[in-house]
Amino acid sequence: MKPAELKQMTLAEIKSKESELQKELFNLRMRHVTSQIENPLRLRALRKDIARVKTAITGMEKKALPSSGARQ
Repeated sequence: MKPAELKQMTLAEIKSKESELQKELFNLRMRHVTSQIENPLRLRALRKDIARVKTAITGMEKKALPSSGARQ
């Protein structure tokens, strides 16, 4: 998943994508334990995709918060 794709999605869509990726990662881990995984590098790619999604969520949530502007 590319960051440009995430920028075009809404916050709700990104959160649903995160849960979908988490489920897929869980399933792949279970298959990896039983040695039934075809491409073990997919685990690494999924972890990185989840990190990208979480970063996008954090960025969107920070933009949604009103900034006070005053520092103390």
